Amino acid sequence: MDIEKIRLDFPILHTTVNGKPLVYFDNGATTQKPLAVTRAIETYYNTYNSNVHRGVHTLSQKATMAYEEARTTVAGFINAQPEELIFTKGTTDAINLLAYTFGKKFIKEGDEIIISAMEHHSNIVPWQLCCEERKAVLKVVPINENGELLMDEFERMLSDKTKLVAITYVSNTMGTINPVRDIIRLAHARKVPVMLDAAQAVQHIAVDVKELDVDFMAFSGHKLYGPTGIGALYGKLSWLEQLPPYQGGGDMIKTVSFDKTVYADPPLRFEAGTPNIAGAIGMAAGVKYIIGIGLDKIATTERILTEYALERLSSIDGLRLIGMAEHRGPTFSFVIGNSHPTDVGELLDQQGIAVRTGHHCTQPLMDRYCIPGTARASLSFYNTPEEIERLVDGINKAMKLLKR
Repeated sequence: MDIEKIRLDFPILHTTVNGKPLVYFDNGATTQKPLAVTRAIETYYNTYNSNVHRGVHTLSQKATMAYEEARTTVAGFINAQPEELIFTKGTTDAINLLAYTFGKKFIKEGDEIIISAMEHHSNIVPWQLCCEERKAVLKVVPINENGELLMDEFERMLSDKTKLVAITYVSNTMGTINPVRDIIRLAHARKVPVMLDAAQAVQHIAVDVKELDVDFMAFSGHKLYGPTGIGALYGKLSWLEQLPPYQGGGDMIKTVSFDKTVYADPPLRFEAGTPNIAGAIGMAAGVKYIIGIGLDKIATTERILTEYALERLSSIDGLRLIGMAEHRGPTFSFVIGNSHPTDVGELLDQQGIAVRTGHHCTQPLMDRYCIPGTARASLSFYNTPEEIERLVDGINKAMKLLKR
């Protein structure tokens, strides 16, 4: 890929921070947006802004068509059917939607839900709430020192009481790529459905929900080069048709009377109220941008960057990488001696280098490694080896200052 040409699509990459050219290594938190995305949103608001569905006037029909075309685009990206894709506010909202509806329909006292030790809080707390409400039990698959799931333990946990497995595809903190095919195969052997948190996967890995045979999958638009406030929950239609509504209001009904309401078919059953129309259009624009480049090319570029960053970061004396899984994405969490990660992040920021610091919404994982938090550098295909060198230099400078 012509990276320099691609970087021209992202104006923010050419800005300065604290007088230094920006190095943006916080892609795990949110990716930057290409002009194709911001222009698509601007075009909607400037030329055909209107509410969707039910409207007979031209603008409403055009907005409805764009919104439903966005659904088709995003669904096609993961090889799903449009009726299997629910637009949500993001991954967190998608998982909460599933936890509420699946729990209400299928979870009873004594049942078990399985998650893992590396989950984001968004894939922990909703299931805790579900278990508290339904008097169910939450089971946690442990990990080894390298940050990999102990699959023998997972297999032992599966039982007749297991009603759902909810696992992250890629760790947002360590970059670990989990063996999701094995997880799905083992769960399905016991007729247990599986939900994947794919917030850190779909922008890096080609995901085909039909090939995976996954039952549910949640992901976000803003990590997929689209806008914030939009995401999706995929569900097999056979499952979605069984789930009750998440919220009540407009668009999720067929008919309403004071005696009885008949709900709409999926996905509209789960999209009460005016949706994030611009967000959906922007998310689809982000997907189209990725398709235009080619996810295979993106994956190859990111794999090269990952190998280079791993080699260079591993060469720094006094730096400890958290999570050294054999299969990993372009995310690196590290600690430097006893230095607080916030201090590391601030010293890097002074050099124009943006990284994330803290527990990354994985506090149980931090407890597993007996650390308060990490600094995290998460890469995208638009990053360069030269920027990795700036990160290495920046860390070395920060370490000298911290020693003082």
